[in-house]
Amino acid sequence: MFDSPFDFLTLVIAIVAVIFARKALNQITVLRDRLDAVEAATAAGARPLTPAPPEQAEQTRPAAPSTAPMPPPLPEAASVEPDVQDQPTASAPGAAPTPLPQPPPGLEERLGTRWVVWIGGLTLALGGFFMVRYSIEAGLLGPGVRTMLGGLFALALLAAGEWTRRKESISSIAALPIANIPAILTAAGTAVAFATVYAAYALYDFLAPASAFILLGLVALGTLAAALLHGPALAGLGIVGAFVTPILVSSDKPDFWSLYIYLAIVTAAAFGLARIRLWRWLAVTTIVFALLWTFPCLQCGAEMIAPHAFHVIAGFVLAALLVVCGFMFGPASDGEAIEPISSASLAAYLFGAMMIVLNSAHADAAMISFALLVAGSLVVGWRAPAAAGAIGAASAFAFIVFGEWAVRSNVDMLVLPGGAIPGIGPSATDGSVSLHLVTAAVFAAAFGIAGFLAQMRFATTKITVTWAATAVFTPVALLIALYARIAHLDRSIPFAILAVLLAAIYAAATEALTRRGERPELAPSIALFATGALASLALALTFALDRGWLTIALALLSMGTAWLSVRRPIRFLRWLAAILAAVVVLRIGYEPRIAGDAVGTTPIFNWLLWGYGIPALSFWAGGHFLRRNGDDVPLRMVESAAILFTVLLAFMEIRHAVNGGDIYRDTAGLSEVALQVSVALAMAIGLERLRLRSGSVVHNVGAILLTAFAAFGTVFGLLGLENPMLWSENVGGSFINLLLLGYALPAVLALLLSYAVAGHRPASYGNTIAAGALILALAYVTFEIRRLYHGPLLTYGETTDAEQYTYSIAWLMFGVALLGIGILVNSQRARLASAVVIGLTVLKAFLVDMSTLTGVYRALSFMCLGIVLVAIGWLYQRILFRRQAPPPIPLAEG
Repeated sequence: MFDSPFDFLTLVIAIVAVIFARKALNQITVLRDRLDAVEAATAAGARPLTPAPPEQAEQTRPAAPSTAPMPPPLPEAASVEPDVQDQPTASAPGAAPTPLPQPPPGLEERLGTRWVVWIGGLTLALGGFFMVRYSIEAGLLGPGVRTMLGGLFALALLAAGEWTRRKESISSIAALPIANIPAILTAAGTAVAFATVYAAYALYDFLAPASAFILLGLVALGTLAAALLHGPALAGLGIVGAFVTPILVSSDKPDFWSLYIYLAIVTAAAFGLARIRLWRWLAVTTIVFALLWTFPCLQCGAEMIAPHAFHVIAGFVLAALLVVCGFMFGPASDGEAIEPISSASLAAYLFGAMMIVLNSAHADAAMISFALLVAGSLVVGWRAPAAAGAIGAASAFAFIVFGEWAVRSNVDMLVLPGGAIPGIGPSATDGSVSLHLVTAAVFAAAFGIAGFLAQMRFATTKITVTWAATAVFTPVALLIALYARIAHLDRSIPFAILAVLLAAIYAAATEALTRRGERPELAPSIALFATGALASLALALTFALDRGWLTIALALLSMGTAWLSVRRPIRFLRWLAAILAAVVVLRIGYEPRIAGDAVGTTPIFNWLLWGYGIPALSFWAGGHFLRRNGDDVPLRMVESAAILFTVLLAFMEIRHAVNGGDIYRDTAGLSEVALQVSVALAMAIGLERLRLRSGSVVHNVGAILLTAFAAFGTVFGLLGLENPMLWSENVGGSFINLLLLGYALPAVLALLLSYAVAGHRPASYGNTIAAGALILALAYVTFEIRRLYHGPLLTYGETTDAEQYTYSIAWLMFGVALLGIGILVNSQRARLASAVVIGLTVLKAFLVDMSTLTGVYRALSFMCLGIVLVAIGWLYQRILFRRQAPPPIPLAEG
């Protein structure tokens, strides 16, 4: 339907214009009424104004908007209004009328002052494109003439824009925010100039790639220069055109040096314009485009490192000179405050340098360029606090570089339970070890020394903390990376010595800063250096001992950090203790045995005791320290880790002892489930007592979860999957056997737990636990009788009359015993349990004994049951609910 996209765009513009015109007609009446009301109000309060002479009108004409910066407003003290009595009023003779507030611009004003200008600029540019298109289709003009006419039209638009800028009255309507006609004409001219040069190169082959590249670059730079006069819209057009130009002009033999020199010139021009006009958006846009140009060029191989390094170094230097606040030619700084654009500009080029290092397999030239930018970040951050954020970025990128270098030749560190990560392996072109050692030493010394000295140079907490964090993190992180790369995570006494020396340095720095305790802003930094000392000591243990000690070292570090938070009440330390605890939890998720195959086979005294016991004690102590300063999320995290490690220690030791050291065995027996249920109940009792004193929600939830686990193990384990009445399992001797461990002990612990929660939790909660204790106790009595008649395997043999009678008598005696206990201690719960057991005995007598027992056993069963029931009734009548006889009625005297 449309011959080209230009025809469709023209139709869309026409439709939009008709719609806006229709809306304008609908509002003209409203605008006219408002104008009449304003004129009537003015005429009622002031005399008619006589027209001013032409000379006076020319003098009083409002000035056109200028691109020069406006002077700052007067201070409040200088803008004090005179007394109201001194001001002339409209009623005073010869006084000027009081001006009324101007109404906001209506739709008609917007149509006439803005939209038509913008649409006009667009149509001018499209008109030039359409003219070229028409001349091509009609064959009227040759390629050379078309190109020349396009250039002339562009020059005409640029000239018109400059002429209208100098004749500012053309585009000036007082008190209205209008569209800038000179800027629109200039933008249209630059667009046509871009199109003309590109057509001469891509369509007609009039220009060589180098010539087209130069011309397009000149047009882009000219557009940026014109933005000084015409505003930000033109700057946006120029910066986009400048960075897109290398894409438009392609070559079979790309010259990276020419490309990056051109980009450096464009970046310098854009940064300069952003600095002069204080356009933050322009600086950010330039940095983004410059960084994006780094990625496609990285695909050209490691042999082109030099131009890539030049690109990031040149951009870094230009950003430091023109963008960073308070450094060289950048904007003025706002005191000691981190400014996002200043820090992000340096961090962006640091990121580009890091990508060059990683892409080039840590080539020497790439490492040197990256080291130069890191050093430059320290220098700029030292002189300009606004760029302190780049210090943190430099520290993080340095760790990424050395961490990737460590992993590159140690692919076994990436092996997970599912296998190695595909595509990861050692590289044949790895960087030299000596260069990395020297670079790491320089980085560690530079960050450490500068971070310590910055505590005396700066006075703002955010700045000092940033420097202190990098001073602590960088040396420790680089030491870990070097240890992983060189020692392959094995024992290494030299690295342990280095860690001890680092701990001593951090301790000395902590002591030196503590002596300056009169400065409160140093408190977080002191805490960070103290944490660095603790971390280094933990690393020394890790380097000198086996791998399993890493878990212990981190747990001890968490406890030490919690203790330090008591001495230095800084919230960051509380979170650090919690984070370390979380790291230890994740560590055991990777390898529950802590020490791997070296866990040992000795029950109790094996690596599980140290790997879980010491962290558990550390977390309990850490929680005790943290609780001194309140109950918060870090405290709950550490307390949760303490409970988790305590539970896992018990469960792992049970599984290790029962299965001969194999904690990965896929089956469990009655003894293992019984021990775990008993341990869970015992820990639940302890947490119930502890929560009453601490009031901790973690202790509360932990007690509930352990009780639920014990209930789950009882129902599905002891009474289900591991029930010796259902599965053939040897329960052992007559009375000292697995039945005592699996049912009697849990029954006693469940009863104690029910009394521990009595009065502190809902009655239904305690009664449910007591019911579980009753079920376990009755199961124990039943299984022990079965053991007496059938031996250690309860599933073999027939049930005799004597056995059935023994069940009835034993249940009945058990019920009577519960009743006696309930009467002696006045426990309603025990009496109700007695009623339940005796009720079950009655049901068994009528449902089982009556049909299965014969002879004397049936008679004895019912006789004993009857006697007991009568005795129970007598006890209830005479002792528990004894009714007093009413006193005799005295006889009346005659």
